[in-house]
Amino acid sequence: MGILTEFKEFAVKGNMIDMAIGIIIGTAFNNVVQTLVKKVLLPPLSYLTDGINYEDKKWVLRDANPDLTGDAAKAIEIGYGEFFQVSLDFLVIGFTVFLVVKGMNKLRNRSHDSKDKTVVTPKDIELLSDLKELMKEQNELLSKKS
Repeated sequence: MGILTEFKEFAVKGNMIDMAIGIIIGTAFNNVVQTLVKKVLLPPLSYLTDGINYEDKKWVLRDANPDLTGDAAKAIEIGYGEFFQVSLDFLVIGFTVFLVVKGMNKLRNRSHDSKDKTVVTPKDIELLSDLKELMKEQNELLSKKS
């Protein structure tokens, strides 16, 4: 029964739901990035390089041999064009995630600054900041008396 109770707590706390939402959004974002790279970024690059289609670029190590059967008949190729495309996908996703995390960190830092009134400061941070100010005042008063 312990594992069912733990799972129930995990699911109710929202961790599982948050994780599922993140996976769904991540999958959708991956499709957006793939389309961006394939349909927006690579065509102008292909145009600038006299119509090279990067997705189809490959080095052929051995041509297909119709005289043989099975795997021996297949061509052996290194698909560096597809690797280039996937690497571009990765760079776009990585840069986008970097910008999102940077923005979230900026907002979090602003919300932790109790003097910044443009963003609502969480109550616990506000209380800790008030305590810090009171302790600072008390220390100043005590140091003046000595």
